Amino acid sequence: MAPALGLIAVAVRLSSPGPALFRQTRVGLNGRHFKVLKFRTMFAGTDVLGRETLGTNDPRITRLGHLLRRTKIDEIPQLFNVVRGDMSLVGPRPEIPHYADRYAGDDRIVLTVRPGITDPSSLELSDLDTLMASRGDESPADFYVRVIQPRKLTLQKAYVCNHSLGSDVIIIVKTILRIMRI
Repeated sequence: MAPALGLIAVAVRLSSPGPALFRQTRVGLNGRHFKVLKFRTMFAGTDVLGRETLGTNDPRITRLGHLLRRTKIDEIPQLFNVVRGDMSLVGPRPEIPHYADRYAGDDRIVLTVRPGITDPSSLELSDLDTLMASRGDESPADFYVRVIQPRKLTLQKAYVCNHSLGSDVIIIVKTILRIMRI
């Protein structure tokens, strides 16, 4: 995969100024912080304008970034997080500290397993454009806290309590099919 990853990194660098990889602090196993890796999909420096994306209508996303996000290619560098032991292929998506700090009571169970590249919440909540369109005038941050995060946590807690090798294989297959739009 190295040649393909190299070509993608070059394309990201050529599409807009800035690094090819985006690093962001996330909360993983037992609440430990780590840097998640992704191909950069936004213009460099615009991540400080807000944590939540507005979907395809977000002016911070580059033209190439739209393609990388739609195909989930931007997530491929997270395989390095898997090799390093920060993440697993399947598990609750790692949250940024700002939102993980809000976990209360049984929500913290999602921190008892290694976070993953994909999980049931990634599949159910994959259509960010439709979700964000339904928020009306509510800010993306408020909408995330009120609607998206509670649903994510419900799905992630169910995953943690019921996961198995078989369910992980099914999630991986469903993720691949979703990416391929089959």
